[in-house]
Amino acid sequence: MVSLQDLARKEDLFVSGHDLCPGCSIPIILKIVLRTVTSPVVVTNASGCLQAGSSKFPGSAWKLNWLHNSAENAAAAMSGIHATYSSLKKRGKLPVEKEIKFLIIGGDGATYDSGLRSISGAVERGEDFVYLCYDNQLYAHSGGQRSAASPMGAATGTTPPGSVLPGKLQARKDITGIFAAHKIPYAAQTVPWLWQDLHKKAETAFESPGPAYLNVLTPCPTRWSTQANKAVEMSRLAADTCVWPIYEVRYGRKVTVNYKPKKKLPVTAWLESQTRFSHLSRSENKWIVEKIQEEVDKDWEFLLASETKDRTN
Repeated sequence: MVSLQDLARKEDLFVSGHDLCPGCSIPIILKIVLRTVTSPVVVTNASGCLQAGSSKFPGSAWKLNWLHNSAENAAAAMSGIHATYSSLKKRGKLPVEKEIKFLIIGGDGATYDSGLRSISGAVERGEDFVYLCYDNQLYAHSGGQRSAASPMGAATGTTPPGSVLPGKLQARKDITGIFAAHKIPYAAQTVPWLWQDLHKKAETAFESPGPAYLNVLTPCPTRWSTQANKAVEMSRLAADTCVWPIYEVRYGRKVTVNYKPKKKLPVTAWLESQTRFSHLSRSENKWIVEKIQEEVDKDWEFLLASETKDRTN
């Protein structure tokens, strides 16, 4: 198991110079993920919080080969880069000592919504890359609108709570399950609080022989209206209430639950910690809190049942 001292000794590939919001958990995630890479790495980065906050001309927080893409085509661009690399390598025209690793990074808007088609296509073709989704559960950079990652009941810029609707009515899209259904070598979900789990999963993803997917909950103090120093604590609450299960899937069949809370907290502990759910405390919205708890319980039970069935053979 990696230690903090081990991580601290490794080169930081995402450095100072960004202007992401105070308390943003994206830098925490990136610093851990990029410290797992022992080979040169190429990154394509879909438009969003990370891209806008890390690359304002003439500055950059990146110490690697990095390319900005629109929200819908980061995976398509990586397909072209990977194809060029494979061709040059095959013809002996790429004198590199180590294998190059390929990393696509996008927020939930670019992943769950606008970029899903190109990502799914690249995954289906079996291209060798890691896709990292920093999931703050809405379009945080462009106004805080709902995305397919926004949880049921959430107040967003396009689902404001009122007398008619109690925020977003639809459940969050199971994007990790969607990628696992492609039967890729590796798909996983985690949080920055479990930094060793994140490191191990990133390591596994980069070592996988083909496409791998990492979905990391990324608390957003600005849009969730939480204190700037609470991001890691918020991610722990998500794991302890099981609104964000910590698990991995290999080849679409073998499910492993990596974290099982000793005491599973009620979803109210999660909801009450964020202003975006404050309207759910009203008596007329009690039904949606009950619905959220019901769905979380069903998903958790299904995940635990899936873990007992190793269907890799």
